[in-house]
Amino acid sequence: MLLVVLWRLRYKRSLRDVAAMFLERGCVFTHETVRDGEARFAPLLIERLRAKRHGRPGAQWPADATDRKVAGRWCSLYRALDRAGHLVEALLREKRAMAAARRCFARALATVGHAPAPVTTAGHDAFPHAIRETPGSGVRQRTGRYKHTRIAQEHRAIKQRYYPLRGFGSFAAAARLCLAFEEQRQYFRARGRPSRWRSAAAGSRSAGPRPWPR
Repeated sequence: MLLVVLWRLRYKRSLRDVAAMFLERGCVFTHETVRDGEARFAPLLIERLRAKRHGRPGAQWPADATDRKVAGRWCSLYRALDRAGHLVEALLREKRAMAAARRCFARALATVGHAPAPVTTAGHDAFPHAIRETPGSGVRQRTGRYKHTRIAQEHRAIKQRYYPLRGFGSFAAAARLCLAFEEQRQYFRARGRPSRWRSAAAGSRSAGPRPWPR
């Protein structure tokens, strides 16, 4: 069932599509089984993956919020990344307010284990107060029209998971799916070459291409 939940989060498929994919492999269950498995195992997956991220994200955090409709009401998804695009925090709240922004930064500090150096935002009114109260007054905030372009583009990934579902039926299910999706997406991010390989390649560009180290 854990594999079923992982496929549900990883691929842009509805509950019925996931059940059909496993039916072709001889596993017979309904889309309601997929829904129940997600409700049971997604929180466990979130807990394990969050523990692996402690101390790993960088110190520069772009932060932004986007709106998603849940059960006919608009809710706000807060997300923070580091400069390299690694996940810092994701949090779905029913209202876009300063309390939600503070909660997002508090969870980020608890997970990452260190405060950011600058926080880059899009000018959301709640961010300046939330930054001063949660990470601390020594954390600098940067705002600009194009400084948060990357994180704004990153919102498209969760929105693409929204369309096959034809909306979220409850806030709890939406919050669980959004966070589980962001955590597994971070876990499967492509990793770059180790620094010693990058430095060796940079120092030997004049010698032409070299084979990948084994």
